[in-house]
Amino acid sequence: MANKYFPEVKEPIPYEGKDSKNPLAFKYYNKDQVVGGQTMSSRLRFAVAYWHTFMNFGSDVFGLPSFNRLWRKSSDPITRAKDTMEAAFEFFQKLGVEYYCFHDRDISPAGESYTETKENLETMVGFAKELQSDTGIKLLWGTANLFGDPIYSQGAATSPNAHVMANAAAQVKNAIEATYELGGENYVFWGGREGYDTLLNTDIRREQEQMARFLNMAVDYKQKINFKGQFLIEPKPCEPTKHQYDSDAATTLYFLKEFDLIDHFKLNIEANHATLAGSSFEHELAVASAAGKLGSVDANRGDYLLGWDTDQFPTDVYSTTLAMLIILNQGGLGSGGLNFDAKVRRSSTDPVDLFYAHIGGMDAFARGLLIADKIIEDKILSELVNERYSSFNSGIGKKIMSKQVGLEDLEMWIRGEDKPVLKSGRQELLENILNSYIF
Repeated sequence: MANKYFPEVKEPIPYEGKDSKNPLAFKYYNKDQVVGGQTMSSRLRFAVAYWHTFMNFGSDVFGLPSFNRLWRKSSDPITRAKDTMEAAFEFFQKLGVEYYCFHDRDISPAGESYTETKENLETMVGFAKELQSDTGIKLLWGTANLFGDPIYSQGAATSPNAHVMANAAAQVKNAIEATYELGGENYVFWGGREGYDTLLNTDIRREQEQMARFLNMAVDYKQKINFKGQFLIEPKPCEPTKHQYDSDAATTLYFLKEFDLIDHFKLNIEANHATLAGSSFEHELAVASAAGKLGSVDANRGDYLLGWDTDQFPTDVYSTTLAMLIILNQGGLGSGGLNFDAKVRRSSTDPVDLFYAHIGGMDAFARGLLIADKIIEDKILSELVNERYSSFNSGIGKKIMSKQVGLEDLEMWIRGEDKPVLKSGRQELLENILNSYIF
C-alpha cells in the first residue's frame, strides 16, 4: 500500500468499537459484521466521490482556494491527473472502501480539441484500470460533467443550440464507454443545467422532448455495446439553474413515464437535493422506493439555514436510521450504494480531515443500519402500520381495492352503517419508539 499522500494514516482504518477514543478508527462500521444476513460492507456499499474529495480546492464564491494538495502540484495536466488518481487509490485503500464514483472531467483533463480530450480520457481510463486491478477497488458509477464548460451555460441536452447538444451526446458516449471499460455497475445522469433561468426565452415542451431524445439515444447506445450497468437519474430542483426538469423524485418519475423511459432508469437520491426541493431525505427515498425505482444514494446533508447545496457529511443518526429503514425494507440497493457526495469544510485544510469526515459519515450510516435492522426484526413499527390499514384487509375495504364495488355500491353500503370512527394515528408513540432504539 502506498504511503505518499496521506502519511498520517499508515494502515487501513480499523474498527475499534463505540468506546474507542481513536479519531482514526470506526466506532460502528465493522465491515465484516453480519447484519440481516449480509455483511455491513455489502449492505452499505460505500463509495468515495472523486470530485469533492480530490478535486475540491476549498474555494467558494466569496474566497480563493484554501487547500494545498500535494497531488495537484504538477504543471502537466496528465501528470497531475495521474498523481491525483494515485492519491485517490491510496485514500480508498486506507479508508477501507470498495467503490468510488467520478465525472469524466474529474479523472481526465479537457484538451484543446475534442480529439485531445477523448485521448486524455482514454489514457486515464487505462491508468484507472491498472489501479483497480492492483487494489481491488471498483467503480460504483461514472457520469459526464455537462455543466462546467461554458458551452453548457444554457443546458446540454436541453440547449437551444443543436451543436451543443451534439457535443454533449458525444461526451456522454465517451463517459458511458469509460464506465463500461472500468466495470462500473451504474451510470448516472445529473442534469445540472437541464432547466431554465427564465420562462421569457424558454419552450418547456421542446426542452423536455430534447431531454427525452437525449436519454433515449443513451439507452440505445447502452444496448448496442451491451453495457449491463443500471442507468440512474439524480433529481435536483435548482442551482445552478432556476428550475430543473428533474426537480424531485416524483417529477422525475412522471417525466420518465411520460416519455416511455421508466423501464430503463432508476433514481439516485441525494439528501441535500431533497432539502433544496423542500422535502426530507427520507421522503425522496420513500417516493422512489414506492415506485420500485430507488437505485442508489448520494449520502450527504444540507444546512437547513442555508439555501444552497452545502454538501456536508452525514452525521445525523435519525436521518441515517430512517434512510436505512427504507433501504432495508426494499431489500437493499442492488447495484447501487451509498456515495459520499460530500466535502470537508473550507477551513478543514489538512488532508487527514478527509479521513475524519468519511469515518464520521460511515459510522453514522453503520449505526443507522444497526438500528433499522433491529426495528425491522422486532416488527413493532410494521405491526402498527399494518394495523392502521387493516380495514382494507377484509370486508368493504377489500372489496374496494379488489375492484368489486363502485361509487353506487359504496353509497348503498354506507346507508346501513354508523358514522366512521377513526383510530388514533399515534404519531407521538411512534416517535417515542424510534427514540427508544436510537438512544
